[in-house]
Amino acid sequence: MTVAAAPARFTGRTALLTAAASGIGAATARRLAAEGASVLVTDVDGEGAHRVADELRAEGRQARDLPLDVTSPTEWAAAVAEAESWTGRLDVLHLNAGRNLPGAAHELDDAAWHDQLRLSLDSVFYGVRAAVPLLRTARGAVVITSSVHAAVGFKGFPAYAAAKGGIDALVRQLAVEYGGQIRFNAVLPGAVVTALWAGASEEYKAQTAARAPVGRLGAPEDIAAAVAFLASGDASFITGQNLLVDGGRSISSQE
Repeated sequence: MTVAAAPARFTGRTALLTAAASGIGAATARRLAAEGASVLVTDVDGEGAHRVADELRAEGRQARDLPLDVTSPTEWAAAVAEAESWTGRLDVLHLNAGRNLPGAAHELDDAAWHDQLRLSLDSVFYGVRAAVPLLRTARGAVVITSSVHAAVGFKGFPAYAAAKGGIDALVRQLAVEYGGQIRFNAVLPGAVVTALWAGASEEYKAQTAARAPVGRLGAPEDIAAAVAFLASGDASFITGQNLLVDGGRSISSQE
């Protein structure tokens, strides 16, 4: 999908994005590239990351790709080193990886619980730890993909909610820790149509859309726009915030 021309808020800047082979991550890579950023597209699906980067290069954008297991501190060190060797800087870090495996607390085994926390929460810590030196130099910005699950309870998702709630608290802590050097914010998407929705019926989609005051499901581009804003100079006075981008779902009384 080609992104229309946008203000060049990221000209001369480098962005590293995780889980960017599809969905929100890919949409954000396209948005930042369209605004002038050099984007390092990473994903555990290396072939998918390569496809997105190839698409951007075909449009004349600056893009590289790299396989990245965000749960590996060693691979994180290599990813940050790749950004530095490419452009000499890192201005934007979009941490987008996560996994939502349903199951009530009494149904989850230890492996399922730890798997979701490791991918959704531990990976944020590893990424930030690896990137802080370059981000400090650039006075950069970090935007993390959290979830409406951090703000509203939904039956059957305790591990996912715990991980995303942990991100929200971590965002505030990091914003205080690195205030004046790096800004930290998170976006909390609601129901966004990605590949995970491929098997959903039209009836289910319509029911879900009706629960949001805006009356529709979100698109990855909706979240990408919010990420781009928070990462840009337009949000230079915003840090430590968790921005709900859910079409109003979290304020609606509809079940």
